[in-house]
Amino acid sequence: MAEENKYDIIQEGEETVLHVSAENWLTVPSLEDDPITMSRTMDMLAEVNNATRIVFSQKRDYEYDFPQTRMLAEIALLYNKIIKERDVISYQQLDIERGERFLGTTYAKLKNILFTTMKSDPLGCYVELNRMLREEKTALEKFQDIRAAPFQHKLIKVLIYILGLMDKTRLILLAKPYLPGYKAGTRDVYKKIFSPAIKPDFMYTKLMAAYPIEGEELDSYSVENSEVTIFKTPDTIQYLYHLNPPEFKLSEEQYELVDMARKIMAEHQPGKEEFTDPERMRQVFYNVGKDLLEELAHFRNVKISDEDLAMLTQILVRYTIGFGLIEILLSDDKIQDVTINSPMGHIPVFVVHSEFGECRTNIIPTPAEAESWASKLRLISARPLDEANPILDTEIEFPGSRARVGVIAPPLNPSGLAYAFRRHRDKPWTLPLFIKNKMLNSLAAGLLSFIIDGNRTLLVAGTRSSGKTSLLGATLAEILRKYRVITIEDTLELPGKALRELGYNIQQMKVASALSKGTSEVSADEGIRTTLRLGDSALFVGEIRSVEAKALYEAMRVGALANVVAGTIHGDSPYGVFDRVVNDLEVPRTSFKATDIIVVANPIRSADGLHKWRRVTSITEVRKVWTEDPLLEHGFVELMKYDPETDQLVPTDALINGESEILKSIAGNVKEWAGDWDAVWNNIELRAKIKQALVDLAEKTKDYELLEAEFSILSNDEYHKISEEVKEEFGELDSKQILFRWQEWLKTALKKRENK
Repeated sequence: MAEENKYDIIQEGEETVLHVSAENWLTVPSLEDDPITMSRTMDMLAEVNNATRIVFSQKRDYEYDFPQTRMLAEIALLYNKIIKERDVISYQQLDIERGERFLGTTYAKLKNILFTTMKSDPLGCYVELNRMLREEKTALEKFQDIRAAPFQHKLIKVLIYILGLMDKTRLILLAKPYLPGYKAGTRDVYKKIFSPAIKPDFMYTKLMAAYPIEGEELDSYSVENSEVTIFKTPDTIQYLYHLNPPEFKLSEEQYELVDMARKIMAEHQPGKEEFTDPERMRQVFYNVGKDLLEELAHFRNVKISDEDLAMLTQILVRYTIGFGLIEILLSDDKIQDVTINSPMGHIPVFVVHSEFGECRTNIIPTPAEAESWASKLRLISARPLDEANPILDTEIEFPGSRARVGVIAPPLNPSGLAYAFRRHRDKPWTLPLFIKNKMLNSLAAGLLSFIIDGNRTLLVAGTRSSGKTSLLGATLAEILRKYRVITIEDTLELPGKALRELGYNIQQMKVASALSKGTSEVSADEGIRTTLRLGDSALFVGEIRSVEAKALYEAMRVGALANVVAGTIHGDSPYGVFDRVVNDLEVPRTSFKATDIIVVANPIRSADGLHKWRRVTSITEVRKVWTEDPLLEHGFVELMKYDPETDQLVPTDALINGESEILKSIAGNVKEWAGDWDAVWNNIELRAKIKQALVDLAEKTKDYELLEAEFSILSNDEYHKISEEVKEEFGELDSKQILFRWQEWLKTALKKRENK
């Protein structure tokens, strides 16, 4: 066997991989571009007719999947069949000795097409055979040479036989629409059919780098030096999220530097103690990697700019202690969810995009990548992931993004590991941001702000991916910074760290997941009861799932009228929340009355089913005078309800007419509002106007940082300061005067920002 035709057969489960080392090849191993590569591959497939994948290794791995491999294998088998049936086209069969003077060089041309062109250019072979068939038929009909006719009939019969075999192959069936006008030797049609997944040596993940044939580009933008393009393809209603990261655009010199550095750094495997502080570990590895790359560049006499050095170092960190291309996906602020199904190596990553919904990507993780992630997540979370504990819930944090991670493993998932990443904003959500995104309107934001300041108990309910936790985090940002806050979560999703950096007195507590077994972590119910012994604090519970519900309602009853107690729960309506809390989680009906407000967030779908948007669909108070069923006994009173015609929340008569017992109860604790519904309503509207003013100004100036937590919290602080000043000066909370002074402050604050 020639050196360039050497290959290995690798069994990966039920797959038979034809692994070809192309390091010494003079050309890039590309079936679609290079006829020599295709010819060599045909020879290999003629010997290994059960191959299900082809992998060429040449600095990068070029992998052709099962459909592409079998397409080529069909032609290789056909080639074998023709060789074995040489009698069909033999010298004797065609009677060349007597017919040569009539067929001329046609026989030699036929053999060249079948035994050479078929391997390197099967489409060219098919086109040439068809052309030859037309010529022979024309010659037979036009010239009607009785001496040549017998030989022409034999040749035509052979051509029809071979073309009939080729017509049954998948390659010819797919290529036929593109064959009119095709010229043998060109490779354009192959580029429409063959496209490898490419994986550099230092990566595990494969990438379908080529743009989709007949894809319509809908959008493009950049993320972390990577190009993102959204395509619409004719074969599916699901859009393609096409990522072109910098690691696939490196020069050979840069590529070799990263590969060498990775091999050196791979000798140090981070220990469990290092993963306890991933941020610090990443910084250490970044510094070490940068120095190493500089040293290698100097040693190999490669010139490298500071910008390229920073890029190469980021890539190096991603493929040593990081999570590869997943980090880039989670850095895209338009991505909401990333899901990776098993079995690995065959199925692309799927994402949920804020503008294009569910999309498939051109990224295909391998089993090695999945195992690497699992090992890192075990260390980061200090939680098990094995046969006894096949479920892992944890969180990861990268520069610019945070995510909740769910992993399932065998035996729960018989085909290996599968992942779900729920992306969280690096910065906390705020109510003004939700107004901008139309999840709620300014009046709803003003109402929630009033309720939070009134220290009521609050449940944010909704289905999965409805934005419950994000909305809970936004209400957390409405708490004044002078109050202490405790958060309890099994997976840290609330923006505790970010709010602490903004001056909040906040304590995060992490408890055992309801899905974990045999863990040393404190249970959620014990964690909640512990907060009752930690002093005066607002309490925010990430998600109510199990027995901790009873402890939460205990906290609600103990903390009533003193501090905010809030949490999230699955439920698509107020009654759905009641049903889950009382019937599923076995909280007594009387305890459920400790709930003051239920905010429901649900996805709203378009009529065609192709689009959905997150919306708050109701804000409901829970009254206290009912016995068995709050729905039948009018225990639920909607304050605001979603109107599909206007696509926003509208106030109900109960809110407009001041029939809310919860709001009147809040007002009863404030001298200026007691018994005066107009004053309460004016204050809610005042808060709404302030938040809407921020949104309007951000839209006008395109300075959307005004809506982020830092400025939004500063605005809240100023509102409360101004309210206190106006009260002392005028003896009442004059809404017009408060709004005027706040607007003056806003102008001053804006000038300060402009002068920075």
